[in-house]
Amino acid sequence: MIPAAFDYIRPTSLDEACRVLGDAESSGEDVKVLAGGQSLLPLLRLRLAYPTALVDLGRLPELRGVEDRGDHVFIGALTTHDEVLRSSVVREHIPLLALATATVADRAVRHRGTFGGSLAHADPAGDLPAVALALDCVFVVRSSDGEREIPAAEFFVDYLEPALEPGDVLVGVRVPKLGPGWGFHYEKFHRTAQAWAIVGVAAAVRHSGGTIEEARIALTNMGSTPVRAKRVEAALCGLSAAPAGDDGARDPVRDACGQADSGTSPPADLHARPDYRRHLARVLTYRAVRAASG
Repeated sequence: MIPAAFDYIRPTSLDEACRVLGDAESSGEDVKVLAGGQSLLPLLRLRLAYPTALVDLGRLPELRGVEDRGDHVFIGALTTHDEVLRSSVVREHIPLLALATATVADRAVRHRGTFGGSLAHADPAGDLPAVALALDCVFVVRSSDGEREIPAAEFFVDYLEPALEPGDVLVGVRVPKLGPGWGFHYEKFHRTAQAWAIVGVAAAVRHSGGTIEEARIALTNMGSTPVRAKRVEAALCGLSAAPAGDDGARDPVRDACGQADSGTSPPADLHARPDYRRHLARVLTYRAVRAASG
């Protein structure tokens, strides 16, 4: 299909972009921000979105790049998935992000799609929102009123609804470094390599002396937003990180991960029923925790 008609605006500075979006907000226009376009363009073609104007941020190099800032890594919103994957800073300090990004769609999409665009799209079936939640990322947002920060726990409001106002531009994301003792894994179940996750699990586990001391677990596609599996996180603390033997003995880690679907509201669609997603959440969480704990 052909998109509905819209005005096309391509600002050359972040200040200009904020001004354009602020003016559009005050005039009541429906304006969409274009980053990589891998999520927005299909919606435009299907006329599931029909803005009056499109603001293309492609000429804003200040929104691109990966920076090591001591206790955290700052990733610009326009940094492509491929650039994230090739970053030695990401591989060294945020391996969970590298693992999840490698599963995003295919190479063509990863070369064009952007880190910030994927997060701002706020699709609960996307891989990166769960990672941002598990790592307690902080979103840096700019508008004509200035700059503010939004914790990941507050950023994903509802299905395809981030905590962004109409005049906001996502500048980048602060990703905390978790330091030594942490292990990471992203477990994803999907129909084909290019498909959205039916269920995904982002796991970060800190262990010492063979004991799990802290865990962060976030679920993909188990509700209208990414979900932290708080009960699993609490139940894992103090358990042995060693895998269970083959003698039929009870596995406390498996029991803890059996609570992964608690408090979730998985969707029903053409690919899976809610009860199947609940089963996957429990199984994949166990696999992710075992892999993250070594």
